[in-house]
Order: sequence, then structure tokens, then C-alpha cells
Amino acid sequence: MASSPPHNFSWVDQGKLAGLALPRMASEYQYLLDHGIKHLVCLCERKPPNYDTCPDLKLHHIKITDFTPPSPSQIERFLGIVEEANAQGEGVAVHCMHGHGRTGTMLACYLVKTRQISGVDAIEKIRQMRKGSIETQDQEKAVVQFYQRTK
Repeated sequence: MASSPPHNFSWVDQGKLAGLALPRMASEYQYLLDHGIKHLVCLCERKPPNYDTCPDLKLHHIKITDFTPPSPSQIERFLGIVEEANAQGEGVAVHCMHGHGRTGTMLACYLVKTRQISGVDAIEKIRQMRKGSIETQDQEKAVVQFYQRTK
């Protein structure tokens, strides 16, 4: 099956973590697998359509209401999934509806943890890499507070 990149797909850490918009087609899931991504973290209220067309892709569902920040325990759960997958040499992709707010927030927390940078710097970096990321002040606050908890 031919694969095509999902909408708004980009690596934040090559081979380790990518962000994307809601995948819908089997070819998009295949693209993830073709690029070493074995784990898909869904931050939407509902699971993505047709995700079961690629049984080799493991779906992790962390429900976050649109335009709201993840809770500290949701951030920890997400980072735990990434850490475990990466330790086995497997990539992770994370998505919400458009790949901006909830996705950007989680990606920024990942940068805080892995690059030891401040929340403000992580937000700026994600916005440079992925236009339109981290949409609300509460989402910004979640990243800054995550950084404060990790110090």
C-alpha cells in the first residue's frame, strides 16, 4: 500500500517524536509505520477513524477536551509512552484535531524534559517548528508549570 504523509506532519525529534493532525486514511497510518513510528498518541475525545487498518501501530488514547491544557498526570503519561517507545527504538506520533493546541502543548513539554530548556523557550521552539502551535494561555501555562515542576 502506498503511504502518504498525514496533514501537518513533522518531526520534533527525528525518529523519536512527531506531531500531526488527525489521521483519517490507511495510507497515513502506513506512512507512520514506514517511518519507524510504532505508537500513535491520540489527544482527541474520540479515537481516530480507520486506525485499526494498521494493527502494527499501537494506539494510546489520552482524552483532552479541545482548547484545554493537559493535566500534569496526562503530561506524565504522554512522556512515559514516548520514553518507553524510544528506549525500544520505536518512534511516537502525537495528534489532536489539527495538530496545534493539545499536540503543541505535549510537544513543548517533551522539549522541556529532553532538552532541559524553559517552558517559554520550548513554546517558542515548537511554534517555530510547527506554525500555530499552543493556542491558549492555559496551554502555555501548562508548559511553564510543567517546567517549574521539573526544576
